[in-house]
Amino acid sequence: MLEYISQLSNADQERMQSVLSQLYRQTFLLERKYDKRAGRLVLNQDYYFCEQHMEFLKDYLDVAGIFIDRNTELGAIYIQGQTLLGERLPKLATIYLLLLKLIYDEQMAAASSSVNIVTTFGALSARAGEFRLTRSLSSVSEIRRALALLKKYQMIEPLDALEELNEGTRILIYPCINLLLMREDIKKLLAVFGEEAGQDVAAAEEIAEDETAAQEEGETGNGEL
Repeated sequence: MLEYISQLSNADQERMQSVLSQLYRQTFLLERKYDKRAGRLVLNQDYYFCEQHMEFLKDYLDVAGIFIDRNTELGAIYIQGQTLLGERLPKLATIYLLLLKLIYDEQMAAASSSVNIVTTFGALSARAGEFRLTRSLSSVSEIRRALALLKKYQMIEPLDALEELNEGTRILIYPCINLLLMREDIKKLLAVFGEEAGQDVAAAEEIAEDETAAQEEGETGNGEL
Protein backbone atom coordinates (compact mmCIF):
# COMPACT_ATOMS: atom_id res chain seq x y z
CA MET A 1 0.00 0.00 0.00
CA LEU A 2 2.84 2.40 0.78
CA GLU A 3 4.30 1.68 -2.62
CA TYR A 4 0.98 2.55 -4.26
CA ILE A 5 0.80 5.87 -2.40
CA SER A 6 4.42 6.73 -3.22
CA GLN A 7 3.67 6.33 -6.93
CA LEU A 8 1.00 9.04 -6.78
CA SER A 9 1.83 12.65 -7.47
CA ASN A 10 1.92 15.07 -4.54
CA ALA A 11 -1.40 16.52 -5.70
CA ASP A 12 -3.02 13.06 -5.83
CA GLN A 13 -1.62 12.15 -2.40
CA GLU A 14 -3.29 15.26 -0.98
CA ARG A 15 -6.47 14.40 -2.87
CA MET A 16 -6.39 10.90 -1.36
CA GLN A 17 -6.15 12.34 2.16
CA SER A 18 -9.02 14.68 1.34
CA VAL A 19 -11.41 11.98 0.09
CA LEU A 20 -10.58 9.73 3.06
CA SER A 21 -11.30 12.61 5.43
CA GLN A 22 -14.61 13.25 3.68
CA LEU A 23 -15.63 9.60 3.93
CA TYR A 24 -14.76 9.45 7.64
CA ARG A 25 -16.59 12.71 8.29
CA GLN A 26 -19.74 12.28 6.20
CA THR A 27 -19.88 8.55 5.25
CA PHE A 28 -20.94 9.24 1.65
CA LEU A 29 -19.36 10.67 -1.49
CA LEU A 30 -21.92 11.65 -4.12
CA GLU A 31 -21.41 11.55 -7.86
CA ARG A 32 -23.44 14.74 -8.25
CA LYS A 33 -23.80 17.55 -5.72
CA TYR A 34 -25.83 20.71 -5.81
CA ASP A 35 -23.79 23.81 -6.58
CA LYS A 36 -25.50 26.98 -5.35
CA ARG A 37 -23.47 29.21 -7.64
CA ALA A 38 -24.43 27.21 -10.71
CA GLY A 39 -27.93 26.58 -9.38
CA ARG A 40 -27.81 22.94 -10.45
CA LEU A 41 -26.28 19.54 -9.77
CA VAL A 42 -22.66 19.26 -10.89
CA LEU A 43 -20.25 16.34 -11.12
CA ASN A 44 -18.18 15.69 -8.01
CA GLN A 45 -14.58 15.10 -9.05
CA ASP A 46 -13.76 13.55 -5.66
CA TYR A 47 -16.25 10.78 -6.44
CA TYR A 48 -14.43 9.93 -9.66
CA PHE A 49 -11.04 10.09 -7.96
CA CYS A 50 -12.31 7.66 -5.34
CA GLU A 51 -13.76 5.44 -8.07
CA GLN A 52 -10.42 5.43 -9.89
CA HIS A 53 -8.57 4.24 -6.76
CA MET A 54 -11.32 1.98 -5.42
CA GLU A 55 -9.22 -1.19 -5.19
CA PHE A 56 -6.54 0.56 -3.16
CA LEU A 57 -9.15 2.13 -0.88
CA LYS A 58 -10.76 -1.26 -0.27
CA ASP A 59 -7.45 -2.77 0.84
CA TYR A 60 -6.47 0.29 2.86
CA LEU A 61 -9.77 0.56 4.76
CA ASP A 62 -10.09 -3.18 5.23
CA VAL A 63 -7.08 -3.08 7.58
CA ALA A 64 -9.18 -0.88 9.90
CA GLY A 65 -12.25 -3.13 9.55
CA ILE A 66 -14.03 -0.64 7.28
CA PHE A 67 -15.92 -1.69 4.16
CA ILE A 68 -16.20 0.68 1.20
CA ASP A 69 -18.71 0.15 -1.58
CA ARG A 70 -20.13 1.92 -4.61
CA ASN A 71 -23.73 2.09 -5.75
CA THR A 72 -23.60 3.15 -9.38
CA GLU A 73 -27.39 3.36 -9.68
CA LEU A 74 -27.63 5.93 -6.90
CA GLY A 75 -24.28 7.54 -7.68
CA ALA A 76 -22.84 7.10 -4.18
CA ILE A 77 -19.67 5.72 -2.61
CA TYR A 78 -19.94 4.97 1.10
CA ILE A 79 -18.20 3.30 4.01
CA GLN A 80 -19.49 0.94 6.71
CA GLY A 81 -17.92 -0.71 9.72
CA GLN A 82 -18.29 -1.33 13.44
CA THR A 83 -15.08 0.59 14.10
CA LEU A 84 -16.57 3.82 12.73
CA LEU A 85 -17.57 6.25 15.46
CA GLY A 86 -20.50 8.03 13.89
CA GLU A 87 -22.18 11.04 15.44
CA ARG A 88 -25.35 10.24 17.35
CA LEU A 89 -28.26 11.97 15.62
CA PRO A 90 -30.58 14.01 17.85
CA LYS A 91 -34.19 12.81 17.99
CA LEU A 92 -35.44 15.62 15.74
CA ALA A 93 -32.82 14.94 13.05
CA THR A 94 -33.69 11.22 13.20
CA ILE A 95 -37.40 11.95 12.76
CA TYR A 96 -36.72 14.22 9.79
CA LEU A 97 -34.43 11.63 8.23
CA LEU A 98 -37.11 8.93 8.45
CA LEU A 99 -39.80 11.25 7.06
CA LEU A 100 -37.57 12.36 4.19
CA LYS A 101 -36.91 8.73 3.32
CA LEU A 102 -40.68 8.14 3.05
CA ILE A 103 -41.09 11.22 0.85
CA TYR A 104 -38.20 10.05 -1.33
CA ASP A 105 -39.69 6.57 -1.77
CA GLU A 106 -43.11 7.96 -2.64
CA GLN A 107 -41.81 10.36 -5.27
CA MET A 108 -39.55 7.73 -6.78
CA ALA A 109 -42.52 5.34 -6.97
CA ALA A 110 -44.36 8.02 -8.95
CA ALA A 111 -42.00 7.30 -11.87
CA SER A 112 -39.54 10.09 -11.15
CA SER A 113 -36.97 10.56 -13.92
CA SER A 114 -34.26 11.60 -11.44
CA VAL A 115 -32.68 9.90 -8.42
CA ASN A 116 -32.62 13.32 -6.73
CA ILE A 117 -35.94 14.44 -5.27
CA VAL A 118 -37.00 17.95 -4.24
CA THR A 119 -39.56 18.54 -1.48
CA THR A 120 -40.40 21.46 0.82
CA PHE A 121 -40.22 22.05 4.54
CA GLY A 122 -44.00 22.43 4.48
CA ALA A 123 -44.41 18.93 3.04
CA LEU A 124 -41.97 17.59 5.64
CA SER A 125 -43.94 19.22 8.47
CA ALA A 126 -47.20 17.84 7.05
CA ARG A 127 -45.80 14.31 7.16
CA ALA A 128 -44.74 14.90 10.77
CA GLY A 129 -48.37 15.78 11.53
CA GLU A 130 -49.60 12.55 9.95
CA PHE A 131 -47.53 10.57 12.45
CA ARG A 132 -48.62 12.81 15.36
CA LEU A 133 -45.10 14.18 15.68
CA THR A 134 -45.95 17.87 15.32
CA ARG A 135 -46.02 18.50 19.09
CA SER A 136 -42.58 16.95 19.48
CA LEU A 137 -40.99 19.36 16.99
CA SER A 138 -38.93 22.03 18.68
CA SER A 139 -37.84 25.63 18.12
CA VAL A 140 -36.87 27.04 14.73
CA SER A 141 -33.20 27.11 15.75
CA GLU A 142 -33.30 23.41 16.68
CA ILE A 143 -35.04 22.60 13.39
CA ARG A 144 -32.33 24.46 11.50
CA ARG A 145 -29.62 22.53 13.37
CA ALA A 146 -31.31 19.22 12.55
CA LEU A 147 -31.48 20.04 8.83
CA ALA A 148 -27.87 21.29 8.84
CA LEU A 149 -26.78 17.96 10.37
CA LEU A 150 -28.56 16.01 7.61
CA LYS A 151 -26.83 18.23 5.06
CA LYS A 152 -23.47 17.40 6.67
CA TYR A 153 -24.08 13.67 6.11
CA GLN A 154 -25.08 14.18 2.46
CA MET A 155 -28.72 13.24 3.02
CA ILE A 156 -30.14 16.58 1.88
CA GLU A 157 -29.22 19.94 0.41
CA PRO A 158 -31.36 22.94 1.40
CA LEU A 159 -31.88 24.90 -1.81
CA ASP A 160 -32.95 28.01 0.11
CA ALA A 161 -31.32 29.72 3.09
CA LEU A 162 -32.10 27.99 6.39
CA GLU A 163 -31.96 31.41 8.06
CA GLU A 164 -35.20 32.19 6.22
CA LEU A 165 -36.82 28.80 6.91
CA ASN A 166 -40.51 28.64 6.03
CA GLU A 167 -43.02 26.21 4.53
CA GLY A 168 -41.83 26.99 1.03
CA THR A 169 -38.14 26.26 1.76
CA ARG A 170 -37.00 23.71 -0.83
CA ILE A 171 -35.03 20.63 0.22
CA LEU A 172 -33.14 18.43 -2.23
CA ILE A 173 -33.07 14.81 -1.04
CA TYR A 174 -29.91 13.04 -2.17
CA PRO A 175 -30.19 9.41 -3.39
CA CYS A 176 -27.97 7.97 -0.65
CA ILE A 177 -30.98 8.30 1.66
CA ASN A 178 -32.24 5.24 -0.22
CA LEU A 179 -29.57 3.14 1.52
CA LEU A 180 -31.40 3.53 4.84
CA LEU A 181 -34.07 1.29 6.36
CA MET A 182 -36.91 -0.27 4.42
CA ARG A 183 -40.19 1.63 4.18
CA GLU A 184 -42.16 -0.57 6.60
CA ASP A 185 -39.39 -0.44 9.21
CA ILE A 186 -39.38 3.35 8.98
CA LYS A 187 -43.16 3.52 9.49
CA LYS A 188 -42.83 1.38 12.62
CA LEU A 189 -40.13 3.66 14.03
CA LEU A 190 -42.20 6.76 13.27
CA ALA A 191 -45.19 5.18 15.01
CA VAL A 192 -43.03 4.63 18.10
CA PHE A 193 -41.90 8.27 18.02
CA GLY A 194 -45.55 9.30 17.66
CA GLU A 195 -46.55 7.28 20.73
CA GLU A 196 -43.68 8.77 22.74
CA ALA A 197 -44.72 12.27 21.67
CA GLY A 198 -48.28 11.55 22.80
CA GLN A 199 -47.04 10.29 26.16
CA ASP A 200 -44.87 13.40 26.61
CA VAL A 201 -47.83 15.67 25.86
CA ALA A 202 -50.10 13.73 28.27
CA ALA A 203 -47.47 13.94 31.00
CA ALA A 204 -47.01 17.67 30.45
CA GLU A 205 -50.78 18.23 30.59
CA GLU A 206 -51.03 16.18 33.80
CA ILE A 207 -48.26 18.25 35.42
CA ALA A 208 -49.97 21.46 34.32
CA GLU A 209 -53.28 20.27 35.78
CA ASP A 210 -51.61 19.37 39.10
CA GLU A 211 -49.94 22.77 39.28
CA THR A 212 -53.22 24.53 38.52
CA ALA A 213 -55.06 22.50 41.16
CA ALA A 214 -52.34 23.23 43.72
CA GLN A 215 -52.50 26.93 42.92
CA GLU A 216 -56.31 27.00 43.26
CA GLU A 217 -56.10 25.10 46.55
CA GLY A 218 -53.57 27.62 47.83
CA GLU A 219 -55.79 30.52 46.87
CA THR A 220 -58.77 28.89 48.61
CA GLY A 221 -56.71 28.38 51.75
CA ASN A 222 -55.61 32.00 51.73
CA GLY A 223 -59.23 33.10 51.39
CA GLU A 224 -60.25 31.07 54.46
CA LEU A 225 -57.63 32.81 56.55
